[in-house]
Amino acid sequence: MLPFLIGAVCISAIAAYTDLRRGLIPNALTLGGALAGALGHLAHGWQLGGWSSGLSALGASLAGGLLCALAPLVLFAKGGMGGGDVKLFAALGVCCHPLLGIEAQLYAFVLAASFVPAQLLRQGRLRELLGRARHALLSPLLPRARRRPLPPVAAHWLRLGPAIFGGTLLALLSRL
Repeated sequence: MLPFLIGAVCISAIAAYTDLRRGLIPNALTLGGALAGALGHLAHGWQLGGWSSGLSALGASLAGGLLCALAPLVLFAKGGMGGGDVKLFAALGVCCHPLLGIEAQLYAFVLAASFVPAQLLRQGRLRELLGRARHALLSPLLPRARRRPLPPVAAHWLRLGPAIFGGTLLALLSRL
């Protein structure tokens, strides 16, 4: 499994670079990585135990892609994530199988969540965000006459490529 995880780290490193430079993750990278991972698992399983083992490894690979795409697909549908990030998570799931793919995804989301306050602080928007959060928490506790409507929330967009790379790298390091 280690060679597949190393391949996933390489795919996510390239994706992080292109996401930072151009703001997109190429389809050729995600689809090519998914195809290479699926065929690699099929060949590796076949080599170890024949066709039934190969098809079993392929099934686990495809299940990893599906399971790793579920949460990002929900976020994408709600406008909270880009399509390239969804495809990258799916490709990493294909390469790493379900458990390791979801572990890398969890690490990526934790890293991304830690980047947001730092970015907001750098942009000078952290105090505003904390004020809105305080207002949202305390407003229901006030009498109706003193409640004010919540101000509209300004969207904060974060390029997830570097966080996905970091999460995949952390998953690799946890296996060494």
